[in-house]
Amino acid sequence: MSAQQELEKLQAMRAELEAESRSLKEQQSNLENNVVSLEEKIASEELKKEKAAIEELKNRNKAAKDAIAELEAKKKKLEGKLEEKSQPSEAPAPKKEKAPAQPEEAKEEAKPAEAAPEEAEENCVTVTAIDGEVLVEEQEEASESPQKQEKKKRRFF
Repeated sequence: MSAQQELEKLQAMRAELEAESRSLKEQQSNLENNVVSLEEKIASEELKKEKAAIEELKNRNKAAKDAIAELEAKKKKLEGKLEEKSQPSEAPAPKKEKAPAQPEEAKEEAKPAEAAPEEAEENCVTVTAIDGEVLVEEQEEASESPQKQEKKKRRFF
């Protein structure tokens, strides 16, 4: 074989390899473009998921805030009702604070009540207002006989 033929054979082989090289570069470029495109799609999907998660959290937070506002309104309403109901009971309390003059018989019965602390506690009425506004203690009239008081004690137990 001559050098000329060998040269032509090598040039043909070189041309083939160059063509293959161009083809491989083109294939590589296409694949790189596909990879970039897929990465963008994945990022886009992740963004959509993240936005959906954020929107869901916003909705949950809004619902929770609405529920809290509703409960606060209900609480204020109930506090108002409680205040209304406690005000009438507080108004008569200062009037009762001044004990009427006790008859002598009642005073005599009050002395044994002072001697026995258990009886003294039962003859007292304690009214405590909400928020610590007023504390009133009042001695009941001891007009009943000790026997009747004893019966009342037993009835409650």
